[in-house]
Parts: sequence; structure tokens; C-alpha cells
Amino acid sequence: MFIRAKAPLRISFAGGGTDIPPYPQIEEGCVICATINKYAYGSLRTTTNHQINIKSLDFNIFLHCKTDEALLYNGKLDLIKAAILKFEGNKSQGFDLFLHSDAPPGSGLGSSSTMMVILVGLLKEYKKIPLTDYEIANLAYIIERQDLGIKGGMQDQYAATFGGFNFIEFLGDRVIVNPLRISQDVLNELEHNLLLCYTGKTRVSDNIINDQVNRFKMREDECVSGMKRLKQIAVEMKNVLLRRELNKFGELLYEAWKNKKKMSGKISNNQIDEMYDAAIKNGAIGGKITGAGGGGYMLFYCPFEKKHRVAKVLKEMGGIITEFGFEFYGLQTWLVNEN
Repeated sequence: MFIRAKAPLRISFAGGGTDIPPYPQIEEGCVICATINKYAYGSLRTTTNHQINIKSLDFNIFLHCKTDEALLYNGKLDLIKAAILKFEGNKSQGFDLFLHSDAPPGSGLGSSSTMMVILVGLLKEYKKIPLTDYEIANLAYIIERQDLGIKGGMQDQYAATFGGFNFIEFLGDRVIVNPLRISQDVLNELEHNLLLCYTGKTRVSDNIINDQVNRFKMREDECVSGMKRLKQIAVEMKNVLLRRELNKFGELLYEAWKNKKKMSGKISNNQIDEMYDAAIKNGAIGGKITGAGGGGYMLFYCPFEKKHRVAKVLKEMGGIITEFGFEFYGLQTWLVNEN
């Protein structure tokens, strides 16, 4: 029997960084984000040979081990090993696991956390453990951030699990996912005017996040004020979307980017700054990096009649334009019987 799973990647509009501990425990954070029609995929095929076979298409890595062998962290597929250990999968009769994502790790679309959500979805079905969406997202967060110690926030796990357009609040030890009922004409206009551009480079976010967290802990004025303003922008952005004020949405993206850069000097670099300035010069109203920074994808809001100009100059600078639409389903799992 096959167990299949898919979950969407996300774009973050404002508030990213306020979901990274210890900020939510001290100040409370919030983000506004949406999932898109780019996905992480997984398949788990049950076997009886007491072997665990893992294939990661993204890393082109194959791993084979017996179910009674210890899974050791060695920098190869540790994310997958941690999920298996959490569910005690190595005590099973065995299974084959196949994983793939539409975006590479370090892209800024939450691909690593989305893959962890996929793993939790597959393994909870395999072990027949009933979990709510909140429990799935929280468990994915615990495995990735606490068990493995990978630096980052909480929004990606909840975005991938729930799907859709959400305003997510991080209130100390609680997370609240608020789905936004945005009218179809606004969604159409956003898809029409938003431009997603891959910079051509992935990034390792640990150093950026460590710098950001350390600056917040030291209460550096610029970092603290930037994060406070990002929370306010997330709330304002939610309101302007519900009021259909899309030019204001673009202006808030611009302001979000200015305040995000206050959190750490590592968030931007010369390439990103040059691409951003060129996009604004050619008609974009606002934009930002979609993840921690340093590389990955950039998102711009452009009046549609100027979008082609922005796309042209970004492509000339080495950017890769990526078409997308919004996705309103989160994690999905299903069973397939072999014929």
C-alpha cells in the first residue's frame, strides 16, 4: 500500500521574524502569508522486509538501513531521520520513502519545513495516529527546531499544514491561525500583479537568524523597532486586503522590506539591493525577500501594465521569473492500493 502526501509552499508578506523564539514568548508575534501552487511531495510504501529505504530527489541521495539499525545524524537527510525517530518508524516492518519539492532548501518558500509537514503526514498515517492540524504543525516544528536544533520560526509549519491566506498569531505558548476571507476579485488581482523572482542563489539561514536573535536579545534599538513595526504592518496589510486597497498593499510590502532589513545586516546583500532598486525603478510599488534573506525568492507588487518591464530587467540581472497561483488546501494525505 502507498501513502501519498502533498503540502503547499508559502510566500510571506509581512511579520516574518516575529515568529522566531524568543520573540513570540516576550513580545508576541504575527505574520500574514499565503500558500501557493508549488508543493512538497512524499510517498511511503509499506514493506515487510525490515528495511527502510529513503530516496530524496532534491538532494539525489539514497539511504538504506535495517529497521533495527540506529539512525545517526551525519548531515545527510537528518530532517527525514528525525521524523522517523520521532514516530519510532525504525521499529516497523519496513517502508520505502520517496520525497521531492518544487523548490530547493534555502529558497525562502518554506520548503524544508513543508517537507517536515509531509513527513509528519506520511508517518502519522503509517502509524495510524490521529492528529489535528494544530498538532501536525506543532509536531513538525518540534522535530525541526527543537529535536534537530535547526534555527527558524513557526510560520512555515502552520502555513503548509493549514494552507490558504492566513493571519497567524504567535502568542507565547499558543499559535492561532486566522483564515482570511479575501474576495475572489482581490485574489485575481494579486495573482495578476504579484511577481515572484528567484535570485538564482539559495542561502543558509542559520547565520542570519542567529544574528537577528542575538540583536533582539541585546535589545538593539534598530532591531527591536523594526520587528515592532513589522507586527504593525502585518495587521495593516490584513486590513487593506480585506478593504481591497491593493496599491496600499504594495506600499506596505515596501515598508515591510525596509523594516525587515533593520533586523540584521545579513538579510540583504549587493545583488538583492541592486535587483530590488531596479524593480522599483521600473515600476514595482514594493517588494521583499520571501524568507530569512540572503538569497532565494523575491516578491514584488507591480501595476500589471508595468509588470513586464520589471520582469525583463530582473531577467537581465540573472533572475528567474516564476509563475504561481494561490493554493487553499494545506497538507493532504491519501492511500493508494497497489493493483
